[in-house]
Amino acid sequence: MFPMLETERLVLRELVENDAQDILKCFSNDDVLRYYGQKPLTSIEQVKQIIKNFAGQFKEKNGVKWGIELKETGIMIGTIGLQEWSLEHKRANISYALFPEKWGNGYASEAVDKVISYGFQELGLERIGAVVFVENIASSQLLIKLGFTKEGTLKKYMYQNDISYDTDVYSLLK
Repeated sequence: MFPMLETERLVLRELVENDAQDILKCFSNDDVLRYYGQKPLTSIEQVKQIIKNFAGQFKEKNGVKWGIELKETGIMIGTIGLQEWSLEHKRANISYALFPEKWGNGYASEAVDKVISYGFQELGLERIGAVVFVENIASSQLLIKLGFTKEGTLKKYMYQNDISYDTDVYSLLK
């Protein structure tokens, strides 16, 4: 059964086909993708397949992706997930994206904190990592605020719009 998580202001829930339009809106936005290392999504059909892929990853126990919804309104404001989840090695990497109009309200911090707790307490992870574009100061500050440690920099590790970027690697240990 897919885990639904709640915080004071948010519900983290399974992504479903009806979320396709919101996900397309989020992941076709240049501001959202600037530091994401992903090409823009272009069609509802593409997004529906991605949602199916997320469900398969959870079933296979190698990833989990939630939609981030405001409790008060039921409106989706982004996504968060654990990928490269390894049961054997007790680790996963975290990623998150919010609509730009929701930045700066503490929602990302609230969601990340909840997923960290879930990863350590429910999934038995010993390490949660994050790979962040060096230029993404806000995300780096959020991770450090939540206790992550910068382990180093990977040179030319990610590409965005055919340009290589260095990324910082962060980790949080149980």
